[in-house]
Amino acid sequence: MKVWQCLSLAVGLGAIASGCSGTVAIPQDQGSITDSMASQNLPTATVVSVGDGDTLRMNYQGQNVTVRFACIDAPETSQTPWGPAATERLRQLAPQGSTIQFRQADTDQYGRMVAEVYAGSQNINLKLVSEGHAAVYTQFLSSCPDTDDVLLAAETQAQQQQLNFWNQSNPVMPWDYRRNNR
Repeated sequence: MKVWQCLSLAVGLGAIASGCSGTVAIPQDQGSITDSMASQNLPTATVVSVGDGDTLRMNYQGQNVTVRFACIDAPETSQTPWGPAATERLRQLAPQGSTIQFRQADTDQYGRMVAEVYAGSQNINLKLVSEGHAAVYTQFLSSCPDTDDVLLAAETQAQQQQLNFWNQSNPVMPWDYRRNNR
């Protein structure tokens, strides 16, 4: 229980509290971490559709908005079987018609909202990483200052457990796959 308390405090305050080790440990129910972002009064929206493992469309204030998940990168849908599996998992976590909350981090070069997405207290970005359906997108990790350490720790654990995308001998990272298949 001490690990969970230290993790909650570290995530909630955005820093490692005294008495906790310098390494962030991930509790068994990794994706259901309740942090300060989830407990804030975040905007809510309704899921319209899931595009792939790290993109969805939501209806927010009467407008359909495309959301790219911040700080993570899921395999492309053509990266079989990992991309379709990530897409299906996101459909399970954020089904059409469900209510989500979000914290906008940025707008990308394609005009999409970049955000951390929550279903209740569950950080969906973190859940996808902890289950091995997405990798941490370190190039853009500064967009998630409150969850960056937890995301990295979850990715390390998913790699060690060889979950999903990490269950291959030489995984091609999504950003490398896109660059090589233009």
